[in-house]
Amino acid sequence: MKQLPKSRSIAVANQVLRFSMSGQGSPTIVMLNGAGGPLEGWHRLFPDIQQLGTVVSYDRPGVGGSTHPREPQLGTTVVLQLRALLREIGARPPFVLVGHSFGGLHANLFARVYPEETGGVLFLDATAPDDVVNMKRYRSGLQRAMAGLLERFSPLDPHDEISNELETVAEIAEVAAFPPIPVTVLSGGKRLPRWMVSSDALRERERNQEALARLSPLGERVIATGSAHFPQMSEPQLVLDELAKLVKRASQ
Repeated sequence: MKQLPKSRSIAVANQVLRFSMSGQGSPTIVMLNGAGGPLEGWHRLFPDIQQLGTVVSYDRPGVGGSTHPREPQLGTTVVLQLRALLREIGARPPFVLVGHSFGGLHANLFARVYPEETGGVLFLDATAPDDVVNMKRYRSGLQRAMAGLLERFSPLDPHDEISNELETVAEIAEVAAFPPIPVTVLSGGKRLPRWMVSSDALRERERNQEALARLSPLGERVIATGSAHFPQMSEPQLVLDELAKLVKRASQ
C-alpha cells in the first residue's frame, strides 16, 4: 500500500471524512467502496489509475478514518455528502464513478440525481437494487445462522448504510431515470463454493448484473473470469483497462 496517495480529513456535511485526491486533469474518477470498505481497498490500482485523470477516494461515515454517522445513511444522504466533499476539495465534473459492491447503489443514485455532472459509471461487481430486495431469500440455513450470530454479537448501527438499504433502493426507484451515459459492468466470474452461493442465487445475481448493463443504451458487460467479488484485488490490470476504455467513451 506504499503507492497509495496520502489521505487527509475534512469536515463536510456534518461529518469528518477521510479522503485522498491525486492525479490531475479531467475526468475526476470517484471511487465508491463497498460497505465497510476503506479507501485502502483500491491500493492495487495505484499509481497507474492516476494516469487516467484526477482520482478521489474516501471513507464513508463509520468506515476507516471517517467519523461515525450522525444521521441515517440513506442513499440520498450519502450522495449529498459525496457531492459536498467533491465541491469542498475542488474536484470538478465530469465525474466517472467507480462503484464496487454496495457502492454501486450510490453510483447508481448519484448518476440519476446529478446526470449533468456524471460522465460514466463503472459498476465493479456492484450491488443492484434487486440484489437487496431478492438475494436474502436464497441464503442457506448455515448462512442465516451465521448472520444471526453476527447480528447478536455485533449489532448493526441503525444509522449505517446497511440498516437503511431498503430506503436507498426505494430512493433509486423514485428518482429520475438513469441517464444515457457510458456504463461498464465488470462482474466477477469465478464461482464461489455452493455452501456460500446457491445456483438459484447465481442466476438471480446474473440477471441483476445484466440489468445494470441495460440501465443505459451505452451499457457494456465484461466478465472478470479470474475474480470473485473483488476484481480490483485479483485482476487490477483488467479493471484499469476497462476504466481507461470507459474514460475514453465518456470523453467522446
